[in-house]
Amino acid sequence: MSDSLVVCEVDPELKEKLRKFRFRKETDNAAIIMKVDKDRQMVVLEEEFQNISPEELRSELPERQPRFVVYSYKYVHADGRVSYPLCFIFSSPVGCKPEQQMMYAGSKNRLVQTAELTKVFEIRTTDDLTESWLQEKLAFFR
Repeated sequence: MSDSLVVCEVDPELKEKLRKFRFRKETDNAAIIMKVDKDRQMVVLEEEFQNISPEELRSELPERQPRFVVYSYKYVHADGRVSYPLCFIFSSPVGCKPEQQMMYAGSKNRLVQTAELTKVFEIRTTDDLTESWLQEKLAFFR
């Protein structure tokens, strides 16, 4: 099985962009959407967004194709503290081509390690990506 699993490299320009994104000083929500370039077998930047809500982000994701998202989210804790967690969201919609799902699934761990992220979530339909869903997921990390 491992022979058939394609693990894509992460584009060096994307690695640098992720590094800078990790240390950004802005306090608004921001996102980097990434896709697999099948021909180059590489994870590449698709789009970048500033000041974007989870609902706006949801509308930017394709409904029938997988995508990787790194999302900087302003999270207000129950006790009033504010933090800015970096969330990795793997959008793997039902109905994608199996070949595509395999390329994304095979590349996910390498990308998570490259971006040095610990808050890793998966959605199977873009409708799942809402503010309440994200807050529920983040509540586990305190």
